[in-house]
Amino acid sequence: MPPRRRYPSPWRIEENSESYVVVDDNGQRLAFVYFEDEPVRQSTMKRIGKGDAYQLARAISRIPQMLQRD
Repeated sequence: MPPRRRYPSPWRIEENSESYVVVDDNGQRLAFVYFEDEPVRQSTMKRIGKGDAYQLARAISRIPQMLQRD
């Protein structure tokens, strides 16, 4: 019998005003990916753009699927 997962899938992405949050099936927040779309603030705060932040959050949310392939 396979071991029980600590962070059950599916993982989903929730959007906030300045971040994306990757959440597991139990509602546990697993990762925060912060973004800034205003170029001056983006440079000052050293944050990535919204599109890049979504792509990163999406990649994180796919981790359980990638582990099942092995």
